[in-house]
Amino acid sequence: MSATEEILQNAEDLLQPYAQSLTRPETTRLDVYLQRENLLAAVKALVDARWGYLSTITGIDRPAPAAEDDQTQPEGEIEVLYSFCSGAAVVSLRVRVPYSNAVLPSICPLIPSATLGERELMEMFGVKVEGTPDTSRLILADSWPEGVYPLRKSFVPPVRVSGEAEGG
Repeated sequence: MSATEEILQNAEDLLQPYAQSLTRPETTRLDVYLQRENLLAAVKALVDARWGYLSTITGIDRPAPAAEDDQTQPEGEIEVLYSFCSGAAVVSLRVRVPYSNAVLPSICPLIPSATLGERELMEMFGVKVEGTPDTSRLILADSWPEGVYPLRKSFVPPVRVSGEAEGG
């Protein structure tokens, strides 16, 4: 077993109690699918074991497929990936939340630097992060309209009229 495989096996052993499922999409990666209720416990397990570092927090918009004529439209989801790295090994904690209840707990009590990624999730995807220490805008202007999330697939940029003045 290579050093990277041993590192991933260690992470798998740490995270198994919290996982819905685990997959190895590549030899250097482990994807751990979690319910939101298990997110903090999974992050704490990695932090307590000093397993790597938080590399990134990423949002993925997963709109529901179009409903058949006689069916109710299913609801879309936001999938959030918390990626941790240790050498060449990457572990992604993956949590899906529905649009109607896009709420996750903050991991900032465990990893204070996560605030930037959490702010981006709130601002760009509309995920409410409960308990995050800073909810101020990170990227968008303060004048940006509430409830408009530019990284959701449903986002339609405003059309600018030719010759329109900047900011007008």
